[in-house]
Amino acid sequence: MINRDHLAKLMKIEEKRFLARTKKSGALFKQAKKTMPGGVPMSWMTKWPGAYPLFVKSAKGAHFKDVDGNTYIDFCLGDTGSMTGHSPAATVAAIKKQLNSGLTAMLPTEDALAVGRDLTERFGLPMWQFTVSATDANRHSIRYCRLVTGKQKIIVIDKCYHGSVDETFATLDAAGNTVKREGNIGAPVDLSETTRVVEFNNLAAMEAALAHGDVAAILMEPAMTNIGIVLPEKGYLEAVGKLAKKYGAVWIIDETHTISVGPGGMTKLHKLKPDMLTIGKAIAGGLPTGTFGMTKDIADQIAAKVKREIVDTGGIGSTLAGNALSAAAMRVTLKKVLNEKNFKKMIALGTRWSDGVDAAIKEFGLPWHCNRLGARGEYIFASKAPRTGKEAADGGDFELEQYIHLRLLNDGFLLTPFHNMALMSPDTTKQDVDAHTKAFRKMCAELIKA
Repeated sequence: MINRDHLAKLMKIEEKRFLARTKKSGALFKQAKKTMPGGVPMSWMTKWPGAYPLFVKSAKGAHFKDVDGNTYIDFCLGDTGSMTGHSPAATVAAIKKQLNSGLTAMLPTEDALAVGRDLTERFGLPMWQFTVSATDANRHSIRYCRLVTGKQKIIVIDKCYHGSVDETFATLDAAGNTVKREGNIGAPVDLSETTRVVEFNNLAAMEAALAHGDVAAILMEPAMTNIGIVLPEKGYLEAVGKLAKKYGAVWIIDETHTISVGPGGMTKLHKLKPDMLTIGKAIAGGLPTGTFGMTKDIADQIAAKVKREIVDTGGIGSTLAGNALSAAAMRVTLKKVLNEKNFKKMIALGTRWSDGVDAAIKEFGLPWHCNRLGARGEYIFASKAPRTGKEAADGGDFELEQYIHLRLLNDGFLLTPFHNMALMSPDTTKQDVDAHTKAFRKMCAELIKA
C-alpha cells in the first residue's frame, strides 16, 4: 500500500536533511575513506542509512551526541552491546579501579571466580570459560562438541545469526538443501560439509536432521532476533532439548540477544536445560567479552580428551580471553546493572515502545506487525508474526526500511541498521519512548498521504 514514487520523494527530503545537519560527520567520512575501506572501521557500518554513518562524539546512558552537536535517543544501544546504557556508572568505576591493577596477565583473577558463580546462578550450568566475544564462545563450543561426540555436523536454524562463525552462514535453498547464505564471503568449505539447516519451530525437520546420526551439536537462539524477532511456539524449545538427548547431540543455546527477557535470559524464563550456553556483548557493559557454560559431564569429557602439554594449540581461546579488565567489568555489570530491578523497568519500557508502534500501525491501517521480546521490540512489514526465519526475511523491505531509519535518525532516534529493532536500557525513560511514538506516528501519517 506504500506509493513508491511518494516514498522516493520523501527519501530525497530526508537525504538533504541529513547532509545539512551532519556536515562535520561528512568531513570526517571524506578523510576516513583515505585509510579505511568504505570510510568505516568495519564493513557492515556502510549499512547505516544516509550518505555516511554518523561520527559519535560522546555517549552516556540512553543518549549520544554526534560531532555536529546533534543529540539522539539511542534505541540501538550497540545492537545489544550497550544494553546496559552507555558507560553505566558501576561498570565505569570497576574499570577505572582495574586500570591501576593491570589489564591482562594470562592468569585468573578473583573477579573471574565471582562471574562464574553469577552465571551459574542465572543459567544453571556449573562450568564456565571466557572469550573475547560471543562469536568466539560459539566457535569454541562447536569445537568442543565435535571433540566429545566424535561427530562433525552442526545444526543451525535457517536465517540464524551467531556472529562470524563459519558453520552458521548457511541457509536452505528452494529445494530444502543446505547451501551457503547470501553474502557469505570466502567460505572455507562447502557449507553442506559442516552444517545442516532446519527451520525454526519445525520439530519434524529437526528430528530428520538429527536422524542421520552425525550431528555433534544444535546451535540456536531460543528466539530468533537478527532476522527479525521470531518467537518459539509452545513446547518447541523443550522438545528440541529432548531430541538432542535422543540423538546424542549437544544442545547449545545462544543468549547473546535473548537476555533481553530477564537476567537469566529465556533459559531461566522457560526453565530450559541446555548442555552448553553462550553469551557476550552486554555482560561487560560494552567491553568486548564473551563466555560459554557447560554441564559438568561435558567439562569432564573435555578434560579427559585434552592433553595438558598441547592444551594451548587446540584452537580454543586467545591470549586476551578472560583478561582482568573484562572480568572486573563483567562482575559489576552482572550484579549491579543487569539485575532484576533494572530488567523490570526495561521490559515495561519495551512493552510501552511496542504498544506505541502497534497503535500507529492500527491507526493508519498499515499491514505491519510488531513483535516483543522483553526489553526488545521490532516491527516487520507483514501483517502477522513470523514462525520461521524465512517468513521474517520475507517481511523485510530494504527501501522502506532505509527511509524509516533515516527519517527517525533525522528526528533524533537511532534504531539498529539491520532491522527495525529497539532495545531499552536501564537509563531509557518513558519520555524517550513517548517521543519515539510521536515521531513514528507522524512518519506513518506522511508515508500514506499519497
